[in-house]
Amino acid sequence: MGSIGWYIFRTTFGAFLLVVGSLTPVIWITQALRDIDLMTTQGQSVLVFIGITSLTIPLLVLLIAPIALVIAVAHVLNKLGTDSEIIVMNASGMAPWRLFRAFLAVAIAVSVIVAAISAYIAPKSLRALREWMTEARANLVANVLQPGSFKDLENGLTFHIRERQPNGVLAGIIVDDRRSSQERITIVAEQGEIMDNERGTFLVLENGSVQRHEAGQRDPAIVVFERYAFDLSRFTSAHSIIKYTVREQYLWQLAFPDPNDPTVQGSLSQARSEFHDRIVAPLYPLAFVIIVYAYLGAPQTNRQSRSLSLITAIAGVSAVRLAGFASSVFGINVPAALALQYIALIAVSVPGLLAISRGLIIEPPAFATKAASMIAHLIERRAVPA
Repeated sequence: MGSIGWYIFRTTFGAFLLVVGSLTPVIWITQALRDIDLMTTQGQSVLVFIGITSLTIPLLVLLIAPIALVIAVAHVLNKLGTDSEIIVMNASGMAPWRLFRAFLAVAIAVSVIVAAISAYIAPKSLRALREWMTEARANLVANVLQPGSFKDLENGLTFHIRERQPNGVLAGIIVDDRRSSQERITIVAEQGEIMDNERGTFLVLENGSVQRHEAGQRDPAIVVFERYAFDLSRFTSAHSIIKYTVREQYLWQLAFPDPNDPTVQGSLSQARSEFHDRIVAPLYPLAFVIIVYAYLGAPQTNRQSRSLSLITAIAGVSAVRLAGFASSVFGINVPAALALQYIALIAVSVPGLLAISRGLIIEPPAFATKAASMIAHLIERRAVPA
């Protein structure tokens, strides 16, 4: 690429990393706050909370990377245009295509990163997230059942323990089960202990009573017991079966669905839409760079405003991405709609490459330029004091 090409590549890729590094933590925090209950109600530590929620970062990078590349390319091109470097390069005989190759190299590098994240890294992280979340939420005794507080393990099932003794015995146990609309069960026991066997995990209660209050009955039925086992198998990770969603499948699993996997077989239309979305994901950085360079890469004097060109480029990028989202959503029920994302990419890439190769200047429509000038004139007049 030459010294100029490497200079542009380093500057653009550095700007891209800076934007990704700035946006990702901000969006990650907003996503992590949704799982704050891991600390408040599930009793997890701060390190576990950060570790679990950090597994969503690859998926965030997958969404942010193309937009970050647009910002980086637009910034570098605007800087080159403001400093008249593009004009100097053009006057020295450098063809627009030669300058574009540096930006294209950055786009290819970002596309490779996006492809790796889309095909393997993001599904792997989401799988680890689901497994870790399942384990964290399932470890009831160590993390959820805290002495002196009432904890809802699920809707309608509340546990309370008075204290946890050093030998692992739980003292002063209350279990309130309201999951059935036909009856309400309240269990009170002096003590209990968690036991695991081949049948599952059980809370073995000692010296207590079971109160069953059936719907429509005035008085409850009370049974006193010496030992009573309450099944906790469904809440423990050791006996839970983790089912991965379509988004958590690897690319090759979406391409060749496992006939024995009920998750994929039960949602083949979603798997097909997700597969095509993964395929086009690495193409967006390439298309976005073509759009931005086609509008901002041509040599222009400082007297020519680049703001409207930048707005038009952003509008083009947004239109392509919205077409991709719409294609993925409607493609679940209408398979033919999946072709829209490919059509949108081709519709902007081919004319953009032709314009770049021929050194054409793509300008916004005349009516848009005139409207922008009028708005700017009105703003300027209002800014001037009477």
